[in-house]
Amino acid sequence: MKRVGFLTSGGDCQALNAAMRGVAKALWFELGPENLELYGFLDGYKGLIYSNYKQLSFSDFSGILTRGGTILGSSRTPFKTIKDPDENGLDKVAAMKQNYYKLNLDCLVILGGNGTHKTANLLREEGLNIITLPKTIDNDLWGTDMTFGFQSAVNIASDVIDCIHTTASSHSRVFIVEVMGHKVGWLTLNAGISGGADIILIPEIPYDIDSVIEAIEERRKRGSNFTILAVAEGAISKEDTKLSKKEYKEKVANSPYPSISYEIADQINKKTGIEVRVTVPGHMQRGGAPCPYDRVFASRLGTKAAECIIEGDYGYMIGIKNRELVKVPLGEVAGKLKEVSPDAPIIHEARMLGISFGE
Repeated sequence: MKRVGFLTSGGDCQALNAAMRGVAKALWFELGPENLELYGFLDGYKGLIYSNYKQLSFSDFSGILTRGGTILGSSRTPFKTIKDPDENGLDKVAAMKQNYYKLNLDCLVILGGNGTHKTANLLREEGLNIITLPKTIDNDLWGTDMTFGFQSAVNIASDVIDCIHTTASSHSRVFIVEVMGHKVGWLTLNAGISGGADIILIPEIPYDIDSVIEAIEERRKRGSNFTILAVAEGAISKEDTKLSKKEYKEKVANSPYPSISYEIADQINKKTGIEVRVTVPGHMQRGGAPCPYDRVFASRLGTKAAECIIEGDYGYMIGIKNRELVKVPLGEVAGKLKEVSPDAPIIHEARMLGISFGE
């Protein structure tokens, strides 16, 4: 008998359900339902901490391949406070271990992004059998070429930029589309290229506002009456990179602008008189049904996780490298970001297309 637990932690995204379905179906068909018990912890690590779970049946995984979000619910449980007692003095790490052993689990399958993987690795270090699957629309998990949810989010952000094109050209305006991504720019970069953005601003390449304006004016000289900027929510100016972390946090906290895109829009307007509009698709990028790529990818990851569980091979994130599924030790994944290198081939290729990065 194999007893396997599931939890989904952090922000939701497309294909969480598809990935869990992949694990469950592969285990069911390989082991048989009589040799398998599945449990779902509700609302992320909170469910594991406070013993809030339910036993899952085969029917729970029926019809969820195309369903967005997560059937288990999710929440954010910051790693930096995971070792701190809760408001009632509960040792959260000890509680998670106790609930794992109470159910006599053989393995806990954890689906999440960077913060989730830090806690997953901590549980591994505490002796629990852990397998993780890489979930994030940011595609910033180290050790895998791709994360599920990313391609679906690229599709949505690209659609937004596509729609902005018609109104931008009709009104001869500059439009900014703010794309999710606080620390890395993979989503903004791919959506920007896909949607035909003229300027792409990402956290890894600090921008100069005068260079951004120069790119806009160059387009006008060439006869283009509009410009579209794809701006990551974590984009940062060269000027702001000179601030200490504390100084920058204070600046953001006291800023009169809702986000960096509005600050950029205001700077462009004040320096040039050009009318600028900002569009923020926000959480739309994480919502809706997973695209076909993510459905296939998440299903593949699930079957590989099931293989590891059957073989008793634990302590890994299942990722993909060069189109092949791989097992990456959790200790190598936790705490690392996969950033966009300014020297990456895709950056060079984008520049060849005439895209400016505001440098």
